Amino acid sequence: MNIVISSTSGEPIYAQIVGQVRQMILQGELISGTPLPSIRLLAKELQISVITTKRAYEELEREGLINSIVGKGSFVSGADQEYIREQRLRMVEGKLKEIIDESRQLGMEYAELAEMLKLLYEEEQE
Repeated sequence: MNIVISSTSGEPIYAQIVGQVRQMILQGELISGTPLPSIRLLAKELQISVITTKRAYEELEREGLINSIVGKGSFVSGADQEYIREQRLRMVEGKLKEIIDESRQLGMEYAELAEMLKLLYEEEQE
């Protein structure tokens, strides 16, 4: 599991861990049943506090993305596929909003943006 912590992002470290692990799960990089590093091991690898990694794992567990079993560790949960789909759709919506904002700043009309999206979508299918 490759997690990169940025000390300059302004985002709390535990939230960076949560975001990156969530992304890996939602994109299918980490599948159901995959064991996660222990809280202590991850803290050591990232050179951060055990309390910080514990907080990140607790947040992921609250979201239903991981399960922690005392004495065995933490594992990617068999999260409901509909939940995962919904989360991925939210990610797509967020990216589309960014694109819409950027296109408006460029003065693009809706039709121009829609045509660009259509061309790119069809190009990827070929």
